[in-house]
Amino acid sequence: MLRRFLRAILVGPEAPQIRRFFLVGAAAAGFQTALLGTLVEWGNVQYLIAAVLSIETTIILQYGVNNRWTFYDSRHDGWREYGRGLLRTNLVRGSAIPIQVGVLYALVSAVTIPYLVANGVGIVVSGVYRYVLDSRWTWQG
Repeated sequence: MLRRFLRAILVGPEAPQIRRFFLVGAAAAGFQTALLGTLVEWGNVQYLIAAVLSIETTIILQYGVNNRWTFYDSRHDGWREYGRGLLRTNLVRGSAIPIQVGVLYALVSAVTIPYLVANGVGIVVSGVYRYVLDSRWTWQG
């Protein structure tokens, strides 16, 4: 499965789209991690609550960029279509929140990995799930 995914990134009809999705995701992961750290360290917000808040903020930002760049062939134009797409991506990515936060909690609690590192692992683990659902349902490409 991993080999097939890596090959799909390099060649194949979805390769450019997968690369753009990955780049948007990487930038968003950096933003999400910075926001998480800021909320915990400066805002004194509990790390699991801060994770959910930073994830939701990033969902909204990523949708805008992915709609404009990653999925430009099937982008959502107009308020109604854009709103429906934003709702769909929130359902997709919202359903990934328990995966990401679960990995975060497990790594912090059981393995005592620092929460920012554990958050990065959670982002990666839930990333493939999010791409498959977003590309197949949110943008129905």
